Amino acid sequence: MYQLFIADDEAIIREGIKCLLDYETLGFSITGEASNGDSAYQEILSKQPDVVLLDIRMPGIFGLDVIREVRTQGFKGKIIILSGFSDFKYAQEAIRYGVQYYLTKPIDEDELQEILISIKSQLDAEFVSESSQEIFHQRARETIIRDIFLGRADFSRFSPKELQLTADTYQVIIYEKYSHSLSGAAYRFSDLLRVTNQDNHSYDSISDNGREIILLKGEFAIQKFNDFLNRYCQENRPQKDSPLDTLFLTYGKCVSSLSEVKISYRQASLLLERRFFCEQEQHTIGWEDLPDPEKLSYILNDDLKNSYTEKLFGYLQAFNRNMLAETLKQLESELYNAADSIEAIRLFLTDLFLQIKERINHLYSDANIPFPSNAEIIKSIKERYYLYEIVLYLTGLFEVVITSIGNSSRESVLDDILHYINHNYSGNITLENIAPLFGYNSSYLGKIFSKKMGENFNSYVDHVRIEHSKELLISSDMKVYSIAEKVGYRNVDYFHIKFKKYVGKSPAEFRKENRNG
Repeated sequence: MYQLFIADDEAIIREGIKCLLDYETLGFSITGEASNGDSAYQEILSKQPDVVLLDIRMPGIFGLDVIREVRTQGFKGKIIILSGFSDFKYAQEAIRYGVQYYLTKPIDEDELQEILISIKSQLDAEFVSESSQEIFHQRARETIIRDIFLGRADFSRFSPKELQLTADTYQVIIYEKYSHSLSGAAYRFSDLLRVTNQDNHSYDSISDNGREIILLKGEFAIQKFNDFLNRYCQENRPQKDSPLDTLFLTYGKCVSSLSEVKISYRQASLLLERRFFCEQEQHTIGWEDLPDPEKLSYILNDDLKNSYTEKLFGYLQAFNRNMLAETLKQLESELYNAADSIEAIRLFLTDLFLQIKERINHLYSDANIPFPSNAEIIKSIKERYYLYEIVLYLTGLFEVVITSIGNSSRESVLDDILHYINHNYSGNITLENIAPLFGYNSSYLGKIFSKKMGENFNSYVDHVRIEHSKELLISSDMKVYSIAEKVGYRNVDYFHIKFKKYVGKSPAEFRKENRNG
């Protein structure tokens, strides 16, 4: 019995289709239905039906976009386009994605029956031409791998050696698109692994709701993945529209047995849930970045909200951009270690700003501050995917307040920026992410900074980091790689290059000479 899936935004149409034919006699069973494009996309990838009857126009993602995206994700089923518009250009576009059938509303039951009979003949022929044993083996293998990830595999019922799952060490990677726009370019990270592993079969992958879960098997595959991460860190930011620019990866720790793979998978999954806290242009996050669950606590309450309201409101009145930025940075840090849900954090930040807005409007009622409406503010915060995006949005609104209530002086802003650098050099500090905090675009701020300081922004940040690293090399017994990370260099090799450039010797040589002195 082949599975038929129905997607149409009108419930009466879906019900009508289900009653139109005796599907069981034709060899089909209806496996599910969807009322919008987003739901259809998820359900098709999840259920993998043999045939999809798909409305061309639905809320959310249009039918053609659904087809393109499920094909990108490897969906091989037959698709019948359904439309109330007899427009041949839709059919032409659909043909590019392997669609052979196009029906117009109202549906002619004889025409639909004829199409399903034709499709069943094709499916029967495809089934006969393929090795049924191979299909069963592959599906069973994917099911076993999925059960291993979820920690529900019965290891007594299969042989890891026969399934080519034996290795000394394992690691789980989860890949999804960096951009959450379905129109963005899509790459399978396993395709990149296939190249770097020289077609070595040292990994397995399964798809899950548009994501790819990869099991690395053995030192060879894990080393290749580590090499990739090191090269990626050295590039700082991948070239626009390259495969590396479209991916987002999380990875769990290495484990020594199949029964422990669930630990690595769980860590990678938790990191994906915490993607909200990633920095700008961050494409990878590993198990080392997982906070200790025992240290997470529920912190969101009225006392915390009122405390930050008072601080931010005071700095706004004092036109203190520096302390506004510092306070928001402190709030980010507290939220990172909160056990509260992402949705609760969004609501907290929304309530926080609306409370500040109300107080500002009351105190400066004659200023005509061009605030967005409350509904627009709520929508803007809800639609921003990352915490840093919300903070930048709030910073922009704070700048509107400062400008509107009479502070036009920018003479001290460079001092504020230098202060910020000297207190935040250990983080991911760039012109792109610091400029909005002080009300500038990055290009203009870069020109001002170079003119005033006699060197460019990145060079100044490097000097600050190197000076702090010199202090740590002399005054502490920390390892060089730990010092590199502490002063803001994630890659120790890159730190060595920068240190030698500015100091003229390696960190180890500098430490030895100064300690001997």
